[in-house]
Amino acid sequence: MARRSRLFNRVIRHICDRQVRSYRKTGGRRPATMRGIPVLLLTTRGRRTGLPRTRPVGYGRDGRRFVVIASNGGDDATPAWWLNLRDDPVAEIEVGGDGGLTVLTVRAVEATGEEYDRLWRTMSRRHPVYEKYKEMTRRRIPVVVLEPLDALPT
Repeated sequence: MARRSRLFNRVIRHICDRQVRSYRKTGGRRPATMRGIPVLLLTTRGRRTGLPRTRPVGYGRDGRRFVVIASNGGDDATPAWWLNLRDDPVAEIEVGGDGGLTVLTVRAVEATGEEYDRLWRTMSRRHPVYEKYKEMTRRRIPVVVLEPLDALPT
């Protein structure tokens, strides 16, 4: 897949910004999913600007950890949020639930080896669109584990 145009990227940023506002306003109830994948908000520190950058990201759970796939919709470009996390792995997530939003500080770790294989299988089995994204790109799609640094609410 070729890289997307600047106009396309601007439109996607605008849509993501609207999704972030809606997610926060509704306590994570809208949009609760994208393409059937549960959504959380991920806030990273911009690697060039140092400013906070928030994006809706599909996720799965692995025990108390959150698993996100840096697929960028199958694009050959690596998603900016993953580039930001590689520079500064500490981030904040907002996860919607019955009691509203839960905000957690997390540390991002890229899954490798057997853990990568296990998490990729689990996530792509739950959400087959990831296999389609894998076929669309020439890059290896990172599987990122977000490990909470805070205690999870009970």
